[in-house]
Amino acid sequence: QVQLVESGGGLVEAGGSLRLSCTASGSIFNIDTMAWYRQAPGMQRELVAQITSGGRTVYANSVEGRFTISRDDAKNTMYLQMSNLKPEDTARYVCTAEPTGLGMITSWGPGTQVTVSS
Repeated sequence: QVQLVESGGGLVEAGGSLRLSCTASGSIFNIDTMAWYRQAPGMQRELVAQITSGGRTVYANSVEGRFTISRDDAKNTMYLQMSNLKPEDTARYVCTAEPTGLGMITSWGPGTQVTVSS
């Protein structure tokens, strides 16, 4: 019932920055946790960062200190500010949402590609 659409991906040189956005529509009022996952070819999907409705955040060790997750509920939008990008950050980044009262993801966006050149 929640639809998610990502934007902001692209090609950037190592050391550069990008900001990803995820906009939610549909049944948005019961969203609790939102998160960014990424998946590169031949690799498992991994959690990049997540944020609860109360602002609690979790980051993957590989992005800690470089990425910042945030959300603006008035705009129904979540962001991932990505700085000091590295080639190993290259992946498709996907937005997810979890409803209040559940500990599982129920909505996934189609993803946006991030490619970091060396």
